[in-house]
Amino acid sequence: MGTLLAFGEIMLRLSPPGRELLLQTPKLDVWVAGAEANVATALARLGHDVRFASQVPDNDLGRSAIATLRGHGVDTRGIALGGARMGLYFVTSGAGMRATEVIYDRAHSAFAEAPASAWDWDALLDGVDGLHLSGITPALGAVAAQRAIAAVEAAAARDIPISFDGNYRAKLWERWDGDPRGLLTQLVARASLFFGNHRDIALLLGTPFEAGDARAAAEAAFAAFPTLQTIASTARTVENVDLHYLSARIDTRETWVETPQVTLAGIVDRIGGGDAFAAGVLHALRRGQRIAAAAEAGVALTALKHSLPGDAALFRQADLDAYLAGGLDVRR
Repeated sequence: MGTLLAFGEIMLRLSPPGRELLLQTPKLDVWVAGAEANVATALARLGHDVRFASQVPDNDLGRSAIATLRGHGVDTRGIALGGARMGLYFVTSGAGMRATEVIYDRAHSAFAEAPASAWDWDALLDGVDGLHLSGITPALGAVAAQRAIAAVEAAAARDIPISFDGNYRAKLWERWDGDPRGLLTQLVARASLFFGNHRDIALLLGTPFEAGDARAAAEAAFAAFPTLQTIASTARTVENVDLHYLSARIDTRETWVETPQVTLAGIVDRIGGGDAFAAGVLHALRRGQRIAAAAEAGVALTALKHSLPGDAALFRQADLDAYLAGGLDVRR
C-alpha cells in the first residue's frame, strides 16, 4: 500500500446532546467532520498512510481540526491555513418516527473560497497512489468546483487512480446556479472507483433507473465512462430512526457481488455511515482483497459506525475482525 490523498473540506459538526432538539437546552456537542476527512480518519486508524489536503482558518477552530486529524494518524501537512471562517453544520438526531435533520452553515468558508491555485498538486501528489474526493466539494460553488476538477486532472495526468463518492447534497446545490450533472460528470469521467447507486447514475446520465435496475445502471455507467472500473453502493431500508436494514453491492465490468442484509438496531448515530462504507471498501481494495471482501468490509465498518456518536468511524483492524468473526457478547 502506498499513500492515499484525500481532498475536501474539514468542518465542525454541532449537535444537541442525546436526542434533544436544537438549542432545547443551551448545550452543543462538537465533532470534527467532513466526508473526505471522515474517510481519511477511518483509513488512518485502520493502518493506512493517508494525506489530507484542505484549508481551514488560522484560528483555534482550524488548528483544533488539524490537531484532531493528526491525532488519528492523518498526515495534515497539506492543510493550508487561511480564509475567514470555519465551515459548520448542525445535526439534530432523530428519535422514533422523527427524522434526523441537518442544517448547513458553510457559506463563504475558508475552503469554499480558496482558489484553485491554493494547492501545489505536484507536491501534494508526490508519492501518492490514490486520490479520494467527493461530490460535496463541487456543490459548494463555482470556485470549489474548479478546484475539484483541477485535483482530478492533476491526478489523472500522473496516472493516479481516483475514487469518487457522489455524495449528492441537494441543499448545497440549490444555493447557487451550478450544473450538478455537468460538473459531476467531469469528475466521474476521471475516476476508476465510484461510490454511488442507481439514483446517482441516473443523475449523471439523465436516464431513470429503479432500485431493481442496479446492474443495468452500472453497465450504463461503465459504457459512459471508459475509465470507470468499479462501482460500490449500499441499499438502506429505514424502519424507524433506531432500526435500519443495510446491504452493499459492488459492480465491476465483468461481474458483481451483493452482501446479505444486515440489521442495524439501536442506532446511535447514522451520520457518516456512507463515509465509513467508502473507507471500508477502500481499506480492502488497497490491501489487494477481492470485491466480495471489500463489500463485506464496507458493510462491517458502516455497521460499527452506527454505534458511535460523531461523524468518523474510529475503529481499528481488531474491531473490524471481531465484527466479521461474529458474536456480540462481551469481549474479555
